[in-house]
Amino acid sequence: MNSARSAPATSRPSPRSASPSPGSTPGRGPGAAPEPQPLDNNDALALISSNALTLGQATLALDELRRLVAAPQVVAALSLLAVDGSYEAYAEPVHAARPHPGSYGVAARMRELLGVPERPGPPLGRIQDPYGFRCLPQIHGPAQDAADALERVLAVEINAAAENPLICPDAGANDSPAAYHHGGFYLAQPALALDHFRLAVTQVARLSTSRLSALNEPALTRLRPFLADGEPASSGVMILEYAAGAALGDLRTYSAPASLGHAVLSRGVEEQASFASLAARQTLRACGAYRHVVGCELVAAVRALRQRDLRPDPDLPVGRAFVLADSLLNDDLADRPLTDDVKVAAGELLDQYTELWRGTV
Repeated sequence: MNSARSAPATSRPSPRSASPSPGSTPGRGPGAAPEPQPLDNNDALALISSNALTLGQATLALDELRRLVAAPQVVAALSLLAVDGSYEAYAEPVHAARPHPGSYGVAARMRELLGVPERPGPPLGRIQDPYGFRCLPQIHGPAQDAADALERVLAVEINAAAENPLICPDAGANDSPAAYHHGGFYLAQPALALDHFRLAVTQVARLSTSRLSALNEPALTRLRPFLADGEPASSGVMILEYAAGAALGDLRTYSAPASLGHAVLSRGVEEQASFASLAARQTLRACGAYRHVVGCELVAAVRALRQRDLRPDPDLPVGRAFVLADSLLNDDLADRPLTDDVKVAAGELLDQYTELWRGTV
């Protein structure tokens, strides 16, 4: 919540009067972390009114989740190959006919990852794939748009003078200083943008669980159920559906709109709250659950490609993605704990896939 109480109109002089050179940090070399700044009682309300903690957490969450929204497109490309999916859903004419920026961009990126033309040929098998593949641009695209919208909001907030009151040195009579008491500290825009972003990311994660289910289906992969090996009663990667479903449940909890909260404080003077701080914390918490969901899909996709002996062209981005995964994930198909596989997939591999995704521009 944000405080409507006024911060002190005066401030203590800075311990350093000299301006730092561009690209450097006061007292340290270029690129170094800034030195801790001492605070006293006069700084408390000003710090709260600036929303510094909320904006910092929101920015960290955006940086993490923006990268994680990109990586699942690489994972989805691997899954598509594992089920002999159609490229038609990513055809340029489809998205030019309904040109939402995010969806159009995601479809183009999928074509680049897979090395297919703007107008791919008809599928050799199924006419229409499950939604996990067919609706990918329409679901991943809004998450990209939501990330862009949140970034625009945070760019304004981080560079804003939102402290209450606002001190203008020459806005008063005869160019004298003036103080304006206001509600500029109220973070409605960040709270709503964070809520929007989490809801969009949850849709992306839910689509990942759909593709995971498809990878377990013999009618799509032409493999044993759950990608099991030949041993009787073996369960393969069945447990991954449970793990991904549990993580998706956590993600749904974190995605509840914080901006629906309400509080009346200070004898009714502060009768509204944005709950942007809660929205920022929930967005940070969503990162781990989101990684876990997509990591489960990645483990299954690589296993299916190995079992089918499908090796994507290493000159293509999707081929390089497979080479990376093939070098890091255990290739033992026997029933065994998959915890370590998911940790590698959800951590190191997703981080590398983000960089690979960026390199396909």
